[in-house]
Amino acid sequence: MKLQMYSINFEADEQLNNFVQQKVNKLETFYDRVVNGEVFLKNNNKDGIDNKTVEIRLFVPGTTLFSQEDAPSFEAAADAAVDAMRRQLKRFKQKQTAH
Repeated sequence: MKLQMYSINFEADEQLNNFVQQKVNKLETFYDRVVNGEVFLKNNNKDGIDNKTVEIRLFVPGTTLFSQEDAPSFEAAADAAVDAMRRQLKRFKQKQTAH
């Protein structure tokens, strides 16, 4: 899968990019027709709390799937976003096979 990584308002290091890339690549085991994807990494300061946001957008034939999660670290946010995307991919695949 071709994956574009964007870091908003900071420079992401190679280790973080590799971690997110590995997590998102595992999603192809659940649905192999993913065309490409985008990952946005953002720093948020809401109400004095330093949160990290990870947004994942996957393009599959016919639609676009999206998940967004906040957590104190990028790794935790990426794990949560990938889990949410995994559930969406499974549901999408079940709908496709039902038709």
